[in-house]
Amino acid sequence: MVTMIPFLLPLLAVAIVESVCAFTPQICIVGSGISGSSAAYFLRNYSAEQLDIYVFEQNSQVGGRVAVVDMGDGSKLEAGGSIIHPKNLHAAYFTEILGLKKLQLADDDDDDFGMWNGSAFIFKTQKIVSSSFISRAWISTLNKLAFLRRYRLGLFYMNNYVAATLAKFLRFYDNSKPIFETVEAMLKWANLYESTQTTCERELQNYGLSDQLINELITVIMRVNYGQSKSISGMAGAVSLCGSGGNFWAVEGGNWRMAAGLIQLANASLLLNSKVDSVMKVDGGYEIGTESGDKRFCNAIILATSLDESQIDFRPPIQIPRRKMQHTHATFVRGIINPDYFGMPSVSDVPSFIGTLEIPTIPFSSINVLKSYANDDKIYKVFSRMAMSDDLLDRVFSIRKITKHFDWSAYPHYEAPEVFAPFVLDKRHLYYINAFENAASTIETGAVAAENVARLLLSKLGGDLLSLQQNVNSRKEMDQYDL
Repeated sequence: MVTMIPFLLPLLAVAIVESVCAFTPQICIVGSGISGSSAAYFLRNYSAEQLDIYVFEQNSQVGGRVAVVDMGDGSKLEAGGSIIHPKNLHAAYFTEILGLKKLQLADDDDDDFGMWNGSAFIFKTQKIVSSSFISRAWISTLNKLAFLRRYRLGLFYMNNYVAATLAKFLRFYDNSKPIFETVEAMLKWANLYESTQTTCERELQNYGLSDQLINELITVIMRVNYGQSKSISGMAGAVSLCGSGGNFWAVEGGNWRMAAGLIQLANASLLLNSKVDSVMKVDGGYEIGTESGDKRFCNAIILATSLDESQIDFRPPIQIPRRKMQHTHATFVRGIINPDYFGMPSVSDVPSFIGTLEIPTIPFSSINVLKSYANDDKIYKVFSRMAMSDDLLDRVFSIRKITKHFDWSAYPHYEAPEVFAPFVLDKRHLYYINAFENAASTIETGAVAAENVARLLLSKLGGDLLSLQQNVNSRKEMDQYDL
């Protein structure tokens, strides 16, 4: 029998190797928005080995904050995450590989704009009413000249500020970038960290922008895009200003389709109507529990949802910096605006897009026309920091056929200097994509943070799991996009 031992050892070694190779990591992702769906895609794309990926979504549809509002008349409108910047390379790439269609959005030049101080429009552009190319080009030029007369060279300084920030952000698409363990390290590598430690107002002043430009146009943009003011932190402010340009697009049928497609492409198991209410550390990983009582073992968990208003019970408890979320109330109205409320003689004199100054008595941040059926039948979107009462809506609108309210915890309340939660919450395998949101919150920043977290997880879970080359090869088509 002893003589047979040497012959049995190779067989035993093979059995051990097969047992090790048979290990399939169980990865659970909490949240099916762009961050969670991007994480699922990047995990699959970067992994050299088989993974089992589970995506938990508390609602009946994927998308998270990229939400759709059904007006009940056949119209479906996006309440959040409605526009995508032309330099959002991850979003563009995702749309292409998923076979989705881009819907080019109308430029700001196509809408007449008014700046409301609560009692009057202190600035208005002309409405484009003619379909003639020459006429439209002429009115558009006059509107640009009106901005230039009011703000002079400050507009060029503003564009330079945005371009400088965007150039730094584009470094995150470099395939040779390192894996970052903290948000601070990630931002410092791209020379963006300092802009999170000071206010947007201070940064813009350093760029030479006048107080008038900051208190008027810049403030309007901040209120529209983040529901906040010029005191927002610098990087978030720059990202907000990026949303004031042109050439924006959206996914035809809704940006939520991008999230749905990524989860499907990643071959992840999607668990809808599964609200996670507990995460418990156990031997070898975690036990994740839902309100319905379901339990699942995970080797690693990616949290792709904000924890600031979450009711998830962590055992042992986790510690993250306290962060206030900015609630945005989106009210969709099909009807017609009341010109008397704005001191205008007729509906046609009311701007299609109304931005507001930072004055406490103004009850809304912005009002804009989303869709026009007729001169007396339009769909409007109203952004406000507080819910719009029926009494207020009846004063702002002379006719309301359909009204839909949507309240969501939209973004962090930005306040410099920003303090960041870690990407890894327990020094093991509990990862938090939304830690990056304290820098800025958009579809693209969610995808960028998700890519880093996916790489970080695979590198920490097992070095052999991470295949950088696989991702490089699969993203060659991104070279076509102009960096």
